[in-house]
Amino acid sequence: MSTASKKKHHIVIIGGGPGGYEAALAGIQLGAEVTLIERNGVGGSAVLTDVVPSKALIATADAAKAVSRAADLGIRFHENGKATHPQVDLDLGAINQRLLSIAGEQSQDMLNTLLAQGVRFIDGHGRLDGNHFVIATHRDGKEERLEAKTIIVAVGAHPRTLDTAKPDGERILTWVDLYNLTELPEHMIVVGSGVTGAEFASAFRGLGSQVTLISSRDTVLPGEDQDAAELIEQVFKRNGMQVLSKARAESAVNTGNGVEVSLADGRVVKGSHVLIAVGSIPNTAGLGLEEAGIELTESGHIVVNKVARTSRANVYGVGDCTNFFPLASVSAMQGRTAVFHTMGDVAMPAELRNVAANVFTAPEIASVGWSQKAIEEGLVDGSIVKVMMEVNPRAKISGVQDGFIKLFASAGSGTVIGGVVVAPRASELIYPIALAVENRLNVDQVAKTFAVYPSMSASVTEAARALHRPNV
Repeated sequence: MSTASKKKHHIVIIGGGPGGYEAALAGIQLGAEVTLIERNGVGGSAVLTDVVPSKALIATADAAKAVSRAADLGIRFHENGKATHPQVDLDLGAINQRLLSIAGEQSQDMLNTLLAQGVRFIDGHGRLDGNHFVIATHRDGKEERLEAKTIIVAVGAHPRTLDTAKPDGERILTWVDLYNLTELPEHMIVVGSGVTGAEFASAFRGLGSQVTLISSRDTVLPGEDQDAAELIEQVFKRNGMQVLSKARAESAVNTGNGVEVSLADGRVVKGSHVLIAVGSIPNTAGLGLEEAGIELTESGHIVVNKVARTSRANVYGVGDCTNFFPLASVSAMQGRTAVFHTMGDVAMPAELRNVAANVFTAPEIASVGWSQKAIEEGLVDGSIVKVMMEVNPRAKISGVQDGFIKLFASAGSGTVIGGVVVAPRASELIYPIALAVENRLNVDQVAKTFAVYPSMSASVTEAARALHRPNV
């Protein structure tokens, strides 16, 4: 058989979120035939209901806060010749319309890119029929059986809810429901102090809502750097947020003109709305995964290795539906890695320790590499330096009062092994540290790299200089 007559490697992707999208583009790049099945729009929840709109909402809250604090920088506002303190008026309906418009435009741009590259797109639902076939159910109900050499499952996840606090879309909400609100909640109760809960609590407080954050743990953000979590909680409280620690929500009731959240200790918290932010559930049910011999966790997540491969050699899982790191950036990387692996290209196994992550509170928390906890517990031999933002001249200029940069280095070689940034735009400031971790740079190499003066990033070089060990 000639090369020209050989059947193309057909990749079928179920789910068009960041992982599915990047997998499709990588497949086309390597010469495969690619079919992508998506029922809600390209970009998935990351673009349509989660990452993009939530960060746009947070950006709006940051802008509102900047206006209200302008006077601290010497900016005066006048009305009819008289000095006045600015009162920020927020139109949540208009804000949400803008957020959803941005998400829709981004989704359409991604779809156009796929089509332009030659990806076949099916608007519908997909399920496995064994490990070499996919049943695609089109929007009009028509079914199509697709043969695939490689199947990539990238179906994402949806908000977890409580049986005693069923969302109604009006006052008991998940993060998906937030963008249907037309008026700013007077008092938002947030159940759950993980990343999602903390981000939305911070955002709605910034928009002007009264906020009560219910945390079942000692502090908010229990999975983050302890110093960072404590600082954020202090900022929350200073900004007027009520934080209830070691408090477990048992139920939520819509009273008609508000909500009542009952706690395990008998207390009842009253507010206008409640956001249930207690994690997510993978969208793996009903996809024929177990029937195809694919291993799942008890929670329904697909078990994958570092190249996104499942227990069936030709089936890969990427994104939030897997037992891997639930980040959009990681999902995208998994998608590319899966295709590179199945097509015989260079596939670098994922090293989660090198993944930069960010919590979009105000201020933001970014981290990469080994943690301070790991160093203190002896899992790695490292040195720690912490530089407070209050001593950074650019921070002073900008009115930044809270934050720090931590840098972790190997005790022997001085190699940068991790870091934490708490600051506005920490998501940008973590990049040079992530670059150092990924490329195994030592502290002296980072220290001798010129930073702009004045700049927030100069604190990275300051921390690196502090970790220098003389050659004696």
